[in-house]
Amino acid sequence: MRKTRFAVAAMAAAAALTLSACGGGSDGGSTSEGEAEKVRIGIKFDQPGLGFKDGDTYTGFDVEVAKYVANELGYKEDQLEFVESPSANRENMLSTGQVDMIFATYSITDERKEQVSFAGPYFIAGQDLLVPTDSDIGGPEDLEGKKLCSVTGSTSAQKIKDKYPGVELVEQPGYAECVTVMAGGQIDAVTTDDIILAGLAAQPSNAGKFKVVGNTFSEERYGVGLPKDNDTCEDVNAAITKMIEEGAWEEALDTSLEGADFSYNEEVNPPEPDACS
Repeated sequence: MRKTRFAVAAMAAAAALTLSACGGGSDGGSTSEGEAEKVRIGIKFDQPGLGFKDGDTYTGFDVEVAKYVANELGYKEDQLEFVESPSANRENMLSTGQVDMIFATYSITDERKEQVSFAGPYFIAGQDLLVPTDSDIGGPEDLEGKKLCSVTGSTSAQKIKDKYPGVELVEQPGYAECVTVMAGGQIDAVTTDDIILAGLAAQPSNAGKFKVVGNTFSEERYGVGLPKDNDTCEDVNAAITKMIEEGAWEEALDTSLEGADFSYNEEVNPPEPDACS
């Protein structure tokens, strides 16, 4: 594996710490005296089972994949800085250097590739619907004239706009807000990827209130967002492949979504990362 700028930075930081302990050297590779350089990783803070922040704790499948990949790139867990990355802001956060990588249910699309690069995919999901348990909505074909919530800037919201113009789309900054609106009876359904919806439905506060329809109508390939000009894609892909082959991928998925009514599509998962371009 060739050295990436992330791995090089981590080794430089370690070298700087060693020099500091010996009473010499400069601050090269560290953000301040005695502090190793960090890698900034964009995740979601409001997606239980995928990317979720509870106090100072970060949990979920995206988080576990991020930790594994960062470790393969030479970073220890205490060098990871998790940054909230809302769907509508992800391209801008990468292009302006606010984050180094993004693991945030980030679907790989040709349109996004014009602005950023992707490693992966590391998971393939499908767009679905979350509805009240007594709802008779069985798929997108039942949404005509209904109120549907999704997140601003998401592929899920765009797909509804493009393919189901008869649906009244209500956009929110996060899916948790969508579920809150649905709990109040103001909308009929929430749409995003099945794995995200399963995590939301499994929350104790939502137990018994909602169900995932189980009728997917898209294929969402979750990639690792990277700046357009990067030298890390191949190493990130190698880390994802290793995680899958070692069984750590399956373990992370099972642990993160424990208790959720969810089974991933085994025909496409675990995926093989695309060639870097």
